[in-house]
Amino acid sequence: MAEIVSLADGVGRLVHDGDMVAMEGFTHLIPHAAGQEIIRQGRENLTLVRMTPDIIYDQLIGAGCARKLVFSWGGNPGVGSLHRFRDAVQNGWPVPLEIEEHSHAGMANRYVAGASGLPFAVLRGYSGTDLPKHTDTIKQITCPFTGERLAAVPALNPDVAVIHAQRADRAGNVQMWGLVGVQKEAVLASRRSLVTVEEVVDELEPVPGQVILPSWAVTCVAEVPHGAHPSYAQGYYERDNAYYEEWDSIGRKRDSFQEWVREKVFAAGTEVKTR
Repeated sequence: MAEIVSLADGVGRLVHDGDMVAMEGFTHLIPHAAGQEIIRQGRENLTLVRMTPDIIYDQLIGAGCARKLVFSWGGNPGVGSLHRFRDAVQNGWPVPLEIEEHSHAGMANRYVAGASGLPFAVLRGYSGTDLPKHTDTIKQITCPFTGERLAAVPALNPDVAVIHAQRADRAGNVQMWGLVGVQKEAVLASRRSLVTVEEVVDELEPVPGQVILPSWAVTCVAEVPHGAHPSYAQGYYERDNAYYEEWDSIGRKRDSFQEWVREKVFAAGTEVKTR
């Protein structure tokens, strides 16, 4: 059964230096509070995995937490580039960053393979792209039944998955709904998992289109209201578009980013406040 813990305890127990960490959430339910707690606890040498790294990973990369990024797209959605990501790749600041780039389909299939206990995934993809030339984890195989040439990618089995959801009950069953991505697959593929939620309730009321992660599939749950801010949590709060726009200027320069870390991450404690 999943254990109910504080955010600080959950990160302290489950995220270790050198781990492969998947932090998933698509458009909403992005675990920003957990990302900032990882910065506060000074984790280093992480391999960060995410289908669409946006400002959550810009912050972790800029804080020197990451040595490698496994991803399929990176940017500040609706705004532009990730400047801390770019600085790490181009200039090695604050530490050099290795990148492993895949397609969205490739990443999704890697999670599914990991969750299914398979060593790799097979898909029709990457054809006509340069990715196989630059990414060693993309191989071609021949179908033994049809002779068709297909792409193969290794399963993803992170050390820990971190996601955000709307609710959990006191037994640790997790409920999420709305636009979801590969959160379920990431949790099932990972050795450990931390789920932050808007609230812990006595009973989960059914919601149309819900995804339920049973308690046995989750290691720890932490109640963190507004834990997805500045992304949104359907049914709780909307996306903070101004935050994403302001991040462009904050992340653009090293000194403004470092000031943000001092004032908003370390001074704020474990509580993420809305604007």
